[in-house]
Amino acid sequence: MASGAVDVPLEYVRLGLRFDRLEQGFVDAYTGDRRVRAAVEAEPAPTPRGLRDQARGLLRELDASALPADRVDFLRGQLTGLECTARKMADEPVGYVEEVRSYFQVDVDLGDPATYAAAHTELEDLLPGSGSLAERYAVHRRREECPPARLAEAVHALSSALRDRVRGLYGLPESETVTYEVVTDQPWSGFNYYEGDYRSRVAINADLPHRLGQLPHLVAHEAYPGHHTEHCRKERGLVARDSHLEHTVFLVNTPECLMAEGLADLGVEAAIGAGWGPWAAEVLGDLGLRFDGGLAERVSAAAAPLNRVRQDAALMLHDRGAATDDVLAHLQRWSLVSHDRAVQQLRFLTHPLWRAYITTYVEGYDLLAGWLAARPDGVPVADRFLRLLDEPLTPARITAELRR
Repeated sequence: MASGAVDVPLEYVRLGLRFDRLEQGFVDAYTGDRRVRAAVEAEPAPTPRGLRDQARGLLRELDASALPADRVDFLRGQLTGLECTARKMADEPVGYVEEVRSYFQVDVDLGDPATYAAAHTELEDLLPGSGSLAERYAVHRRREECPPARLAEAVHALSSALRDRVRGLYGLPESETVTYEVVTDQPWSGFNYYEGDYRSRVAINADLPHRLGQLPHLVAHEAYPGHHTEHCRKERGLVARDSHLEHTVFLVNTPECLMAEGLADLGVEAAIGAGWGPWAAEVLGDLGLRFDGGLAERVSAAAAPLNRVRQDAALMLHDRGAATDDVLAHLQRWSLVSHDRAVQQLRFLTHPLWRAYITTYVEGYDLLAGWLAARPDGVPVADRFLRLLDEPLTPARITAELRR
């Protein structure tokens, strides 16, 4: 590095750590030098406008840096997200669609009710019987509920089985480990706390009922081959091997979040693929926990388009000025959820830190699923998915590859 040149990756890490002083939880994970964090914590309290100006300054420095193009692209996306967050914190006017675009490099709009209606028709065929579709769907979900006292046991069984698959397909450091804990009073269903040195702590929210047919997705998302696996492989590769300091910090509301949530939501497909339902039924059946794995897989596929309804709700609230009751009604009608479940979803969509985050699941899954499906003939899913685990890819880069 030339004398007097700014170390952009290091200053980006410091900037991200400063955001955590204004909004605790903004730093999702930090695995870097503890002295850097201690120095940041000893600084005078940051201000939103000061952080905004620091982000803008680093964006200007990027143009003069000697960093490779992939690192420049990654840092530019991250810093753009941070600049927008600082403007929001400073109460500057930022439209919701602009906010989402700045954070995640995607444009969002309302979904098509015709697509939701088609999903309902498919579910009607899969869930015959009396009563409305919402009632039958609720019965199906209740039938699959895991007894709360067996939740930890079921999670550990699935985690062990998925870990074996992921070690064979993708490879993991020998010392990696995941511990699980059950928590309450959170706006999410599960959360990965990556602690560095190939260790994760996964919290599972017991306030929500967990279905046997959904638990494979939850464990795959948070651990194998989702968040834990990605963190481990990037720590071993990008950080330990390549000394890419920017990957020692993981920041909320940045493009890397959309990539991380998208790949995690593809976890079951990447680890098991077609037939994951019967596979999970066999794993859990060994514990005496029974459910129809084939039906669970078909229902999951039919209901997948309804995931976008949650993004509709966020747009209605924050962009279209809809009343809360109208948003709840939209969630209940199209997502086929109860009023209580809709209220829980609304809690996430109105949380100051998480209000835009639903897009990472909706657009992240769609973008990366399309990219996986568009792989060249003869390229296995595992080879393509490995790029998501190992490379500093961005939503803009994935979109460009799809266009080509």
